[in-house]
Amino acid sequence: MQHRNKIRTFGRDRDERKALLRGLSLSLIERGKIVTTLAKAKELRPYVEKVITAAKIDTVASRRKVMSNLGEPKDTLVKKLFADIAPKYKERNGGYTRIVKMGRSLAGRDEALIELV
Repeated sequence: MQHRNKIRTFGRDRDERKALLRGLSLSLIERGKIVTTLAKAKELRPYVEKVITAAKIDTVASRRKVMSNLGEPKDTLVKKLFADIAPKYKERNGGYTRIVKMGRSLAGRDEALIELV
């Protein structure tokens, strides 16, 4: 039963879901905006915002935490996150992403654009 369980499973087990969110968040950090399904965008938002909030404090511990959450990404993405993206949101308390609904795709899915504000 799914009573009071609000997490979207996407028909995947925990490890696959974690890998999906890591991949989507890496693409979002790299490109600045991505097009995905509405459900994935809604699930990705808190995941990415926690990573950016941790990156606002540039310490070794926060770098390790971010790298752990993103699954040991490329060094260029971590540098981009800490040097370009996080300082832009230094004075902002959350709300780093925007979701724009794009309507239905040909496959019948609700698509959305998620981007960094």
